Amino acid sequence: MKIDLNSDMGEGFGPYRLCDDEAMMKVVSSANIACGFHGGDPDTMARMVRMAKQNGVCIGAHPGLPDRSGFGRREMPFQPDELRQQMLYQLGALSAIARGEGMTVSHLSFHAAMGNMVNRDPALADLMMDAVSTLDPRLVVFVTPESEIEKAAERAGLKTLALFLADRAYDAGGKLVARGLPGALVKEEALVRARVRRFLADGSVEAIDGTVIAMPARSILVHSDTPGALELARIVRSEIEASGATLAPAAELAS
Repeated sequence: MKIDLNSDMGEGFGPYRLCDDEAMMKVVSSANIACGFHGGDPDTMARMVRMAKQNGVCIGAHPGLPDRSGFGRREMPFQPDELRQQMLYQLGALSAIARGEGMTVSHLSFHAAMGNMVNRDPALADLMMDAVSTLDPRLVVFVTPESEIEKAAERAGLKTLALFLADRAYDAGGKLVARGLPGALVKEEALVRARVRRFLADGSVEAIDGTVIAMPARSILVHSDTPGALELARIVRSEIEASGATLAPAAELAS
């Protein structure tokens, strides 16, 4: 079996670094690069693209709301077309930087509040996915299984890749437990290993209430701002390799 391991990266700006991106780039197969709104800046984006090229890592755009102080995790009252332009602006910026380095953006992964807003509104999801398809119909869209973004991407003729979030807890309905609630972040080594082993063995995960739910994904995400993110990513990779699976970039696995 082939599996993608990805992380949201380049989410600092200027001299500020959120995690050890250089080391993380040696662990993952796909990198979701912040595009200057919730994190990132032109120099950071270029640095991420160059590191990805050196390490043979697939690159994707990670657009978010224009809210550095809230790290893109606070919803803001933008109109649908405003969100569309914000996404296209960020995707276009990373695409230009990537082309300048001889690379191509292969996928799109929404950040935090922007993704939540799109996932809640089928009409907005269609608007966003139609815009992505118009810009580049080859782009792969990272999705959560059975989400509005997944359905809209399929309607727009885009390929998708479903995610399993190794460092976040799920409820019995397959939704993420809200940040700030007890147990929402999963960062203990034994628990991460057990979750990844179960996922790799039978495509399921234990929800926060003990319910076992299906998790039909082909890519594992580790957030770079989770405490100990680099070590968590190394743990996930070690479990992937121990299971006999092999790492593959998002563009190779999407359907």
